[in-house]
Amino acid sequence: MKRRSLVLTTESARHPFRQTLPPHVFKPLVDLRKRNDEDIKLFVMSFVAFFVATYSFIV
Repeated sequence: MKRRSLVLTTESARHPFRQTLPPHVFKPLVDLRKRNDEDIKLFVMSFVAFFVATYSFIV
């Protein structure tokens, strides 16, 4: 009887380690152009608030 591994291999992965990885690892990543810009807005707002507070202490 032939023994088979529990993880199905991916034919496109030629390296033995990559063959043992599950198929969801090889799915393409989310498009970066459609990312959420809340982090950028928060950074800019924090930078402006720090600048205004620092400037108000100097003047």
